[in-house]
Amino acid sequence: MLDLAGVSPLAYANKRLLGYANLRFKRNHQHRSQTAAALMREVRRAAVDHVVITGDLTNLALEPEFRAVLRMLRDELGLPPSQVSLVPGNHDTYVRDVRMLPFERMYAEYTSSDLPEHSLALAGGRFPFVRVRGPLAIVGLSSAVPRPPFIAAGRLGGAQRRALDAILAHPSVRDKTPVVLVHHPTYPPRSSLKAVLESLHDGAELEHALKSARPSVVLHGHLHRRLVRRASARTRPTVIGATSASLHHEDADRMAGFNVYTFAEDGALTELSAQVFDPQDGSFTRREIPEYVW
Repeated sequence: MLDLAGVSPLAYANKRLLGYANLRFKRNHQHRSQTAAALMREVRRAAVDHVVITGDLTNLALEPEFRAVLRMLRDELGLPPSQVSLVPGNHDTYVRDVRMLPFERMYAEYTSSDLPEHSLALAGGRFPFVRVRGPLAIVGLSSAVPRPPFIAAGRLGGAQRRALDAILAHPSVRDKTPVVLVHHPTYPPRSSLKAVLESLHDGAELEHALKSARPSVVLHGHLHRRLVRRASARTRPTVIGATSASLHHEDADRMAGFNVYTFAEDGALTELSAQVFDPQDGSFTRREIPEYVW
């Protein structure tokens, strides 16, 4: 468990108290920082062109957690920030006290934008950002907003969606394949309760914004499971979920690992697979990513 010594008790006088109890008695036995470090070393050995991280970086949005992840990115992953793009999850904007949200200060290099004039000041940083890389336009959105206890849903908001429209229409982007990073999945869950508590409340609006773009890809986290919902012509994007980098789980589709995406020179997504961690010997095994069921 991360050493949180020195954190003021007042920092827990909010939603963090419930989160700390979950971390102390449950999540810490499932999420292991050593596994995340091993995963980052494996990604570095794979010599990929670009790494994307779709949150959560932390459990409680406390500064020692953010510092620990930053050290891991530098020491274990070892790639320059120009090759790593990340967006916050709901745990990274856990509370409303902006003094306790060092995300923007520590991770600005990983969220820099080629079109900064279209970025807005939001919880945790400036979004959307866009990074043009070959035939791709990697667009980072923040769906992470502080919520009351027991609610983990996300929202982009009209201003951020309008900024996304401007980015997609920009001459340096409009002929690229949009690869959109967002913590919450865009598709609705089958349960109405999950729709209220866990979903991206304006996910349909985001998918609608991407309909007029080239065939697009949305990469998300949040569900702690790997899955894919294939595109339907140009009426909706391909949406792909990744599991946690640190999660130990008996379900192979939830077990820690990372997704691998291969794009052709024309920007088409040509190959999709996952590398899944084996806790017995620390190796990684290639697996197919299952179709969406939520």
